[in-house]
Amino acid sequence: MAQLARELEPLAFRFADDGLVPNHPRWPMLVYPGAVQLPDDVDPAAVFEDVFAANGWGDGWRNGIYGFVHYHSRIHEVLGIARGTAEVRFGGDKGKVLEVKAGDVAVLPAGTGHQRLSASADLLVVGAYPPFGTYDLCRSPEQHAEAVRVIPKVRRPDKDPVRGSGGPLLKAWSED
Repeated sequence: MAQLARELEPLAFRFADDGLVPNHPRWPMLVYPGAVQLPDDVDPAAVFEDVFAANGWGDGWRNGIYGFVHYHSRIHEVLGIARGTAEVRFGGDKGKVLEVKAGDVAVLPAGTGHQRLSASADLLVVGAYPPFGTYDLCRSPEQHAEAVRVIPKVRRPDKDPVRGSGGPLLKAWSED
């Protein structure tokens, strides 16, 4: 089902450290609107799981997005919207509110704040992670200083979770 991923350029969003959410100091969050085609006759979550797995992103889950602001300081995360719609604030309280819908993908570099503000009753999100890093859930001011120290040490993934080895993430998240 990896062939259901569309070749399109993502939108890039950069967020400053707001004192609670550090965000990433160098790499933007990428949003691929309509990145994955979701045929009616297949499980939409399985499509995202297959696309992400084909590109080396695993440890997947199916659920929603927490309704409180949080970030991960030791790992990057990809969110695929399998069903429904949601308003999500990315980047912390001073970030940007985006409406995401079925077929969209958001790739969050370590440190990127995210919070569900509202959602349709049928919202289903598939999340996954690159094959390195350690999952953590940060949401308190006491975690900020350590997060700022470790976020830049989380290395760039080898593949874009949607487009693989030649995907736009590799250029957007350059290591220089």
